[in-house]
Amino acid sequence: MKLIGSYTSPFVRKISVILLEKGIVFEFVNDAPYGPDSQVSRHNPLGKVPTLIDDEQQAWFDSSIIAQFLELRGDAPAMLPQDDAWLALHIRQVERLADGVSDCASIIVREKLRAPEQQSTEVLTRHREKILRGLDQLEAIAAQGRLLNNGTLNLADIATGCMIGYINLRHVVPNWCVDRPALIKLAEQLFQRESFARTAPPAA
Repeated sequence: MKLIGSYTSPFVRKISVILLEKGIVFEFVNDAPYGPDSQVSRHNPLGKVPTLIDDEQQAWFDSSIIAQFLELRGDAPAMLPQDDAWLALHIRQVERLADGVSDCASIIVREKLRAPEQQSTEVLTRHREKILRGLDQLEAIAAQGRLLNNGTLNLADIATGCMIGYINLRHVVPNWCVDRPALIKLAEQLFQRESFARTAPPAA
């Protein structure tokens, strides 16, 4: 199995963490999709990472789809409840919420790479507001301790941890931790796990 991407991507890190937690052996291919020599589009027509090449040479892309593929393989531990489809769906929605915050953060990062006079204040403001609303919702969910932060690692925990790692890396919302103690607790617990330590992105 081969995973193509970069650990600066929270979506690539999410899949790497799942693979490590499940003990699935894989080769990591460091390939940034925007590089001049990138081979990503050979496997994913959308030219995005992560892309996973399975043992049958089938390419899988979109981190949510790849996560579902890995769950369907049946490798333990499960990252979604196997006996409660509705609970699994709720966890998947929290995963997508965390991924959505990561999407907004990446848009801000790309916008700020533009020359200052070309940057859109509207784009930056709109996506910061989305991030803050998303973090507020995730804080409330983590405080409940059912779908997040419940002591058993699941897909929503992993997506949220990778998102927090990304906004820390890119300094998108430097004060995100103010008044969000449940997310701080979750992040501290996750970052102590070997799977998160091994996939820590390089310093920006």
